[in-house]
Amino acid sequence: MDKNSVIGFVLIALILGGFTVFQSRQAAKQMALQAQADSIALAQQPFDTVAVTEAAADIQAAPAAPAAEQAVYKDVALEAARSGEAALVTLENSKLSLQLSSRGAQPWSVLVKDYFNYDSTALYLLKPGTGNYSLSIYAGEYVRTSDFNFEVAEQTANSVLFRLPFAGGGCIEQRYTLPEDSYDLQAEVAFVGMQGVIPRNVSVFDIDVDMTIPRMEKGYKNEVQYSKLDYYQEGDKKPAEVGRGRNGSRRVDSRVSWFAFQQQFFSAILCAPQQFASGEFSVNFFPQEDPNRELMACSAKMRAELTPGAEFRFPLEWRFGPNHYQDLKAYERKYEKIIPLGGSLVGWFTKFVIIPIFNFLHKYIANFGIIILLMTLIIKLVVLPFTWKSYSSSSKMAALKPEIEKINERYPKQDDAMKKQQATMDLYKRAGVSPMGGCLPTLLTFPILWAMFRFFPASIELRQQPFLWAHDLSTYDAIVDFGSRVPLLGDHLSLFALLMAFTMWIYSKMTMSGQPGGNDPNAASMRFMSVWMMPIMMFFICNSLSAALSYYYLLSQLISMLEIWIIRKYFTHPEALLAKVRASEGKPVPKSKWQLRLEEAQRMQQQQQKQQKSGRR
Repeated sequence: MDKNSVIGFVLIALILGGFTVFQSRQAAKQMALQAQADSIALAQQPFDTVAVTEAAADIQAAPAAPAAEQAVYKDVALEAARSGEAALVTLENSKLSLQLSSRGAQPWSVLVKDYFNYDSTALYLLKPGTGNYSLSIYAGEYVRTSDFNFEVAEQTANSVLFRLPFAGGGCIEQRYTLPEDSYDLQAEVAFVGMQGVIPRNVSVFDIDVDMTIPRMEKGYKNEVQYSKLDYYQEGDKKPAEVGRGRNGSRRVDSRVSWFAFQQQFFSAILCAPQQFASGEFSVNFFPQEDPNRELMACSAKMRAELTPGAEFRFPLEWRFGPNHYQDLKAYERKYEKIIPLGGSLVGWFTKFVIIPIFNFLHKYIANFGIIILLMTLIIKLVVLPFTWKSYSSSSKMAALKPEIEKINERYPKQDDAMKKQQATMDLYKRAGVSPMGGCLPTLLTFPILWAMFRFFPASIELRQQPFLWAHDLSTYDAIVDFGSRVPLLGDHLSLFALLMAFTMWIYSKMTMSGQPGGNDPNAASMRFMSVWMMPIMMFFICNSLSAALSYYYLLSQLISMLEIWIIRKYFTHPEALLAKVRASEGKPVPKSKWQLRLEEAQRMQQQQQKQQKSGRR
């Protein structure tokens, strides 16, 4: 082999070796870049995918590592924080007592002062250790703050600053401030000096909030019915609801201003003044037999936008407290609309009539039973011009009952139904009575009844307020506890609901006694529904609802019965009405447009009957 051949083989070997080394380095570099891209994609992918990703699940579930255990995180500062020991910091004012855990720098428990559970125990909106609040971001590796123990960097009487440092520089800070005499907890998330740790192409981070809301009220059915999850998007008229009284979930791919985990009378609200970019919500209710007396498990997985730089701050505002309408309205963020006061018409009446009257009376009267009585009287006086016509028409028809029975005897056959109806209408005309005169005024009172149906169970002012035998007007007043559930009825018997149903039965008999019936099956069916079915149905509905609601319906019907009695006793004068009718017999009576249309319909029906008979022949 000559010299040139040897040199050629050596050069070929060097080229191959150099190319192999170069390829190995490129492959390693490519793998590193791919790992970074995969981690970024993991941080930015949808929530449900992240929740089931193996890497995230392994990190979240990893216990504090012993010194000899293999490290989970590349960052030595994070690895040290992962195994740190948690400490509790207490912030307290006249309304709240909060415990914050350094593990994840998150709320650990929330005690609401001046309020108690139905059994007089302390009222925790968040019981110790039953919630989770965590930030998730890619910072060279996937980081979830609930896995780490934060340092307590600063602490005063009403604030605390938690800090999670990174070995590569910078830190995550979470500051909490509890103002005096407030239900608000001011919070702030800050990424400080992390421009060298968080890649520039990472533009979002996640905020996950999970809370288990405990039961606080006596009646499970009523508490569940008025508990839900709400979220609000800027520009909407009211917040959207998720799962009122039942399990539910919803994903929102547009901006969200705030969300609320709402129990019947108390809520945990989290507001982001800069708004969340998107969110995913879920609520699941526990069964009544739950041994820990939990009400519902709420979850909010929120995404927030991140601006790369030396420092980024994202303010948050918590509110832990009662659902008091005026207090919530003062925030001017539509918080008050989480209170279910009915639709547009009913809600308008509740907000601008019922609540102002209620608050005015409460300034001077402490007993809520008396307040409800006075409210009922005021409302009855306001609607009296409408109900007067209805009750007056009903009383006159009752006075005409003997004449109506004569008409029924004169036309006993079904074929004479039109003649009987025409004679009845002629009688009403001569007596100056409109059979439809009482319908519209009665319909106008229905929105009031429905407004009360929505107002009383949602009014925190009535919570744990006693009256007569009822210990709490916001829930049922049980005089008998069965010890086990009875279908439809529940496990108790409410006295206010029972009295309300009995009064409704008497009221229905009074109003239906003057209604013409005869042999008309429709009238008999209507009488049965009004006198029997409605009182029974209302009893089953109200037996588990607010005692204040049943008490109001009871008062309303007693006052209505008194009004009917007064009208019949002093304003109807049956003898004079019958004399007027008999004096007009045989005289022509001006026919109304409605009566003319009725006669035209009668003529058309008679023609059709003649045609049918002709066809049979």
